[in-house]
Amino acid sequence: MNIPTKGTPSTEPQLCAWVESMATLCQPDAIHWVDGSEEENKSLCDLLVEKGTFTRLNPEKRPNSFLARSKPSDVARVEDRTYICSKREGDAGPTNNWADPSEMKVKLHGKFSGCMKGRTMYVIPFCMGPLDSPLAKIGYEISDSAYVVVNMRIMCHMGDKVSKRYEAEAAGTAPKGRDGYGHFIPCLHSVGVPLEPGQEDDTWPCSDDKYICHFPETREIWSFGSGYGGNALLGKKCLALRIASCIAREHNWMAEHMLILGLEAPTGEKTYVTAAFPSACGKTNLAMLVPPKSYQGWKTTIIGDDIAWLWPHEDGKLHAINPETGYFGVAPGTSYDTNPIAMDSMTENAIFTNVALTDDGDVWWEGMTKEAPAHLIDWKGNDWTPESETPSAHPNARFTAPAEQCPTIDPEWQNPDGVPIDAIVFGGRRPSTMPLVYQAFNWSHGVYVGATMGSEVTAAAIGLKAGVRRDPMAMLPFCGYNMGDYLAHWYDMRRHIKHLPRFFHVNWFRLDNEGDFLWPGFGENMRVLEWIVKRCNGQVAGHETTIGWTPHFEDFNTDELKGFTEEQFDKGMAYNPAEWRAEIISQGELFMNLYDSLPKEMVYQKELFAGRLS
Repeated sequence: MNIPTKGTPSTEPQLCAWVESMATLCQPDAIHWVDGSEEENKSLCDLLVEKGTFTRLNPEKRPNSFLARSKPSDVARVEDRTYICSKREGDAGPTNNWADPSEMKVKLHGKFSGCMKGRTMYVIPFCMGPLDSPLAKIGYEISDSAYVVVNMRIMCHMGDKVSKRYEAEAAGTAPKGRDGYGHFIPCLHSVGVPLEPGQEDDTWPCSDDKYICHFPETREIWSFGSGYGGNALLGKKCLALRIASCIAREHNWMAEHMLILGLEAPTGEKTYVTAAFPSACGKTNLAMLVPPKSYQGWKTTIIGDDIAWLWPHEDGKLHAINPETGYFGVAPGTSYDTNPIAMDSMTENAIFTNVALTDDGDVWWEGMTKEAPAHLIDWKGNDWTPESETPSAHPNARFTAPAEQCPTIDPEWQNPDGVPIDAIVFGGRRPSTMPLVYQAFNWSHGVYVGATMGSEVTAAAIGLKAGVRRDPMAMLPFCGYNMGDYLAHWYDMRRHIKHLPRFFHVNWFRLDNEGDFLWPGFGENMRVLEWIVKRCNGQVAGHETTIGWTPHFEDFNTDELKGFTEEQFDKGMAYNPAEWRAEIISQGELFMNLYDSLPKEMVYQKELFAGRLS
């Protein structure tokens, strides 16, 4: 093909053939092979500023940082346009949107035909996970969005170092050991807005017709129409969870929507935990937790805030890596009061999307400070004051920041061998029923606890049916195959792990009769984590109850926790048989929805629980 090319094209035949076929389909005006260099990044950011996609922030307040504003129609994941294109509908399961792969490919070829006219096709080599990790996944994303390129550079290993590794593997000269050695995952993305000669471009081009499609058998990802977040940064949810979960099931490991947190006791003993929470339950805040002042000598460190890949290590434990190298966090509600570590992580080299712009060239969002500035430019580009009827930042506004800038980043965060996991924590937003913390009896019971967790919603607040919205392991939107088979894989994994981690459930959101939180949360959650660590290390006894092991008040650290009495502790830990009977009944919808593929152990655990309640 005679298309102007920038950068150094690969010489690997399989990759070159794929890129050429995609260029033939999409018909770009130019091809840019991305090298990931600082010079290239600066050039692309300058280009985005020139186009109006980026606003350069005040370099004295926010060095090398930018603000982007998307179209109001392109602000979040589009779950109703996200498809699992497996050969059999049953392999996608009842919780995913399924499409026949052959039919979807025909449809997508029609959408992508000529979609990059007038644009540059970027070829982005990237790797999820440390390059030397046995789980590392190399992919190539083709995109017509420079915004995607500069965000991917923050979120994963990207550029020449990845290209060289892939080419060495394809030639057979690189050390073997990586799952997927010599292969790459092809990812195609377009905003879906071709340009005619002389046509002026939009600052945020995107099509109203969106498709985010995953092909588990061929390990392909095709995304059309959206330039936002996980719809466009295809290494994140698309590869690291939906496709990776399918690969993990076949190769006896796990791709999970989990944070990874390190907890170091004053003795120097280090314990690593993973935790899965549905959205709006404080996952990032917990990953970046700062211990209260009374916890002298304790340290917390972060491996990752969003995704964990776990596998049975040769030492007999479950090990975990974070496949990402950056944070793509929700900005509204983040502040120096709620999450100072996140705030410190985005002081420079950051990209902000759909937040407000201050008059002095910085960013602001709801919850960032107690008082709002007198004047802002809101996320739609309009003047805003505290009297305005709409928020200044979109509720799903995001920051993209390098993980290496995090003050509490763990020294082992890029260890290809991962870190050993001693505890797996689940939790949802529950105003009643669920205690502050309890420990599952064993692996089988723990999987049941994780599978049935969820958050209570009201129809008025969220537009969903009132009740508990179940979100097994917080993976409902991200599992790339049948959720029933996914739970069966969890049960199967215990056969491959010699030293099993302990399972726990937490609930920071229980309310008293007046509607006030019974637990202060945030940094005080360290007290719950301390009990979890001590349980894992056999340093404290638990109280066996109907639902699991719970802490005795005298074994739970309340030093300097002002106003928190044993009575409050008892309320936060209260067990109400009637509420738990209702809990079992409300789980029925999940069980029925997954009935055809639900593992028998789930039913067995439910029956055991019902028997303990009677």
